[in-house]
Amino acid sequence: MPTDLFDLTGKTALVSGASRGIGEEIAKLLAQQGAHVIVSSRKIDDCTAVAEGIREAGGSAEPVACNVGDMDQIMALFAHIHEAYGKLDICVNNAAANPYFGHVLDTDLGAFNKTVEVNIRGYFFMSIEAGKLMRDHGGGAIVNTASVNALQPGPMQGIYSMTKAAVVNMTKVFAKECGPLGIRCNALLPGLTKTKFAGALFTNDDIYQMAIQGIPMGRHAEPEEMAGTVLYLVSDASSFTNGECIVVDGGMTV
Repeated sequence: MPTDLFDLTGKTALVSGASRGIGEEIAKLLAQQGAHVIVSSRKIDDCTAVAEGIREAGGSAEPVACNVGDMDQIMALFAHIHEAYGKLDICVNNAAANPYFGHVLDTDLGAFNKTVEVNIRGYFFMSIEAGKLMRDHGGGAIVNTASVNALQPGPMQGIYSMTKAAVVNMTKVFAKECGPLGIRCNALLPGLTKTKFAGALFTNDDIYQMAIQGIPMGRHAEPEEMAGTVLYLVSDASSFTNGECIVVDGGMTV
């Protein structure tokens, strides 16, 4: 049931990487607040399971498969959104790739290209296509999921950390140029969060202890702790200016 403060009734939202983890929790919460959510990820079966769960809980959702590392799939996704809805109010770029975990000197070209294609190029063109729809229909909100690794590189996560730093600056670029069009652009920087995506950090205790050092609350976060910040950023109640990058570290907003 939506609350008056964060009521998203009548809004159409796209969440990429929404088949599990942080993206799934964001999709569920936006739907709970009244938005129609386009649940997107690489595999349609996984998207369908999340969308069905949202509908069973009384929300509105549609699964649409899209690999944001593939330009043709991005264009097909937005062609569908334009035809089916004619607008987009909210875009949450949450899909990400982290195919390599190890010493930076051992990074190969394949891992480099895949990480850049999804984390930088994918976010960039998803934001462009979302921004065009928002520009033509009175504005909207874009949120990019970056990482605290953008501020301080994570252990054994060199190329991933570099791309997330790029996402932060990309957000500021879109904020500056799209703000006058009524489009708010902000970034979420999750700290250590227990997801399947971050599994390598939780299976090695030495790496986990290294990663958790310096987290204000001395613990990792859960995916649902990220969703509330995104809801605030995309709602009309948000007082954040364009380009704000919100760190959520160990369950605490910094």
